[in-house]
Amino acid sequence: MNTIDKQYQSLLRDILDNGVEKSDRTGTGTISVFGRQIRHKMSEGYPLLTTKKMAFKTMVTELIWFLRGDTNIKYLVDNGCNIWNGDCYANYLKKWKPENTCVDGNYIDQKLEDERPLSKDVFIHLIKTNDEFAEEWGDLGPIYGKQWRKWGQFNDYTDQITNLIHDLKTNPDSRRLMVNAWNVDELHEMVLPPCHYGFQVYTRELSAEERKNIYYKLSYTHIELLSQLNKDTPPTDKNEWNKLFDKYNIPTRAISLMWNQRSVDTPLGLPFNIASYALLLEIFAKMVNMVPDELIANLGDAHIYKNQIDGVKEQLIREPMKLPKIDIHLGILDYELDKLEVDMFKLVDYQSHSSIKMPLSN
Repeated sequence: MNTIDKQYQSLLRDILDNGVEKSDRTGTGTISVFGRQIRHKMSEGYPLLTTKKMAFKTMVTELIWFLRGDTNIKYLVDNGCNIWNGDCYANYLKKWKPENTCVDGNYIDQKLEDERPLSKDVFIHLIKTNDEFAEEWGDLGPIYGKQWRKWGQFNDYTDQITNLIHDLKTNPDSRRLMVNAWNVDELHEMVLPPCHYGFQVYTRELSAEERKNIYYKLSYTHIELLSQLNKDTPPTDKNEWNKLFDKYNIPTRAISLMWNQRSVDTPLGLPFNIASYALLLEIFAKMVNMVPDELIANLGDAHIYKNQIDGVKEQLIREPMKLPKIDIHLGILDYELDKLEVDMFKLVDYQSHSSIKMPLSN
């Protein structure tokens, strides 16, 4: 069942039908609504939209970048992810002076007497090929990765993600399972203040019936386990069932994630946000042996840029397809978030309509 594409299309229609025109920092102009919510049951499939082709690898690369605590786009461009290039280049233009146009005394493909900033293509090329240039100009300030992994200043840092994983293991009923990126003290240092500014995690105990369904699902999907399971006589007593579940490390809890977003580029950004937080939920579930349950998005200013309307109308006439699944192989990483790699995450049975080109406003 694919309800996420339907919910997403309903939100696009809502904005077109009920939105108000608003100006914005980019000068493009938007149609906007305020205060919407999307909910998805992870049991229905991995919520990667099917009404347009999604760049799965790009999304995974950005999430790994966040989880590593990185804020420099070099890791992104080295791995073919270009979604932050515009913001980084805009920051360079804002700070540009003639004396910092050159690298090692050379203007690369631009003449010294021009006294012009580097073109965007040259700028990104230098980020990728010149470590010194990347260190100076590739950093976006204390954005998501820094706040998630190193909240604080002067080497007195709090690793919110590691703390969250620890609390999930030791105090899963806590109402403080939260991560925040809206650090008021550092907003002025960020190239772009966080759009999705925080998330909360919630867990619940699985019923005996839910654990039983997981047990039988494992028996059919893991051949090496099937032969052993067939040797076990199905118990009649509930406590005996639980002993059997524990024997095969069947999860005892389900985990949900809700994120809050102040500003939502609905055609381009929101599909990535949905898939990214769904993957984050899957990673947490894997690390603490829980079952992904529900994904919830609380959306503030949800908007469509005026130059995206034609693409939106094309997406609205497309019929959703069956949702894919996600296959994750973390090995024994546990807390080793710095060692996450893109090839640990495999998309299974993804079918979609063709991609839709829409402009990104920076």
